[in-house]
Amino acid sequence: MPVRGSRRQFLKQVAVGSAALTIPAASWSRVLGANERLRIASVGTGGKGWSDLTATAASPHVQVVALCDVDESKNHLGQAAEKYPHAKKFTDWRKLFEDHKEFDAVIVSTPDHMHAPISLPAMQLGKHVQCQKPLTHTVFEARQMRLAAKKYNVVTQMGNQIQSHEAYRTAVKLVHDGVIGKVREVHSWQSGAMGWILVDDRPVGSEPVPETLHWDEWLGVAPQRPYLPKIYHSFNWRAWQDFSNGQLGDFGCHILDPVFMALKLTAPLSIQAEAPPLNREIWNKHSTVSYEFPATELTTGPTIKVTWYDGAGHFPSRQALGLPESQQLPGSGSVLLGEKGSLVIPHVAMPYLLPADKFADFKIPVVPARDHYVSWADACRGMDKTTSHFDYSGPLSETVLLGTIAVRLAGTQLKWNAEKMELAGSPHAQGLLTKSYRAGWQPQWI
Repeated sequence: MPVRGSRRQFLKQVAVGSAALTIPAASWSRVLGANERLRIASVGTGGKGWSDLTATAASPHVQVVALCDVDESKNHLGQAAEKYPHAKKFTDWRKLFEDHKEFDAVIVSTPDHMHAPISLPAMQLGKHVQCQKPLTHTVFEARQMRLAAKKYNVVTQMGNQIQSHEAYRTAVKLVHDGVIGKVREVHSWQSGAMGWILVDDRPVGSEPVPETLHWDEWLGVAPQRPYLPKIYHSFNWRAWQDFSNGQLGDFGCHILDPVFMALKLTAPLSIQAEAPPLNREIWNKHSTVSYEFPATELTTGPTIKVTWYDGAGHFPSRQALGLPESQQLPGSGSVLLGEKGSLVIPHVAMPYLLPADKFADFKIPVVPARDHYVSWADACRGMDKTTSHFDYSGPLSETVLLGTIAVRLAGTQLKWNAEKMELAGSPHAQGLLTKSYRAGWQPQWI
């Protein structure tokens, strides 16, 4: 697709567009009739794509009509074609989109770098989109996705499916009900090992591409590089800056999601990271990112600080949480420090209140789960509304991706003007809001 202007023009264009964005994007317009089946196409059918596809197709009102994956092997396109034998098969999403009159909606479950390049043209074709998290690879792309959802009036949902789990929904209600009072500070973390970092730098050499893998299509918008087994496809791509946003990109849109929802956060005012120097291509193995947000009616003081920690064994200090050293913490999650107590939100487990003795007699009211996947399909049919539509998940993703920019510029305090889409504090900061695209693969912005 042709490029429209330079990087600077891109940023100017999106700033103008965002200034006019005063009404929330519709989350259930351009709907089908309630009795019509939603015809879906799935791009990326292995790994997480498999569960995204099968969970959505569990609805009796969904028909899988097209499958697309760059890998034709058994664990990718092969298993999907076996389960949905009547669906058309593709290895290049561009060929799929030439056949766009045959489907109504698209599930995008690829590596991060291809989320926006596939989702944006889908929306331009008037297709409803469900896209995996993080919504995009860059801040600029996230803003474009939000604007496109509004312009083309389509139903959208980001794949932070734990938002619909009873645990996260219950945690949000506890804060909204004032159980811990107004919140003065938040600490969030993912302390697991990054098992997908297999090497310290790009290995030399190459190996023959398997006959089942379309390597050029897998690379997509990313710079050309030789194929090596296990290093990139199909799982360990998350280690590489060209394809992902590391541990923060992987988990931030999950773990920070109930924090955003509970406190009704908007865009951060400033971001600063502490992290070791980055290799030219691989994400580092631990970081701390401090965000400062404007206050809301659910927080104390003029601003609210949210601090993110990642890396093996990397937790906030118990002192920072006001907890004894003996207090165990979940391997990943958040602690919201409130006027009346603290709320611990484990990642995919029920929240609990501290100090335990103070809340010993308090029975936490459980909020029932939603079906994150079927609710998107139902919303396309006018029977529901999505909760992680791009007008919500776009700003959440922007915040996460601003954190990854701060990691690149560790030790520098960055100031963010969301309305103008300006990132100050370093001469390199503004340019990191976007990136270059491989010749012949440049996206066409809205």
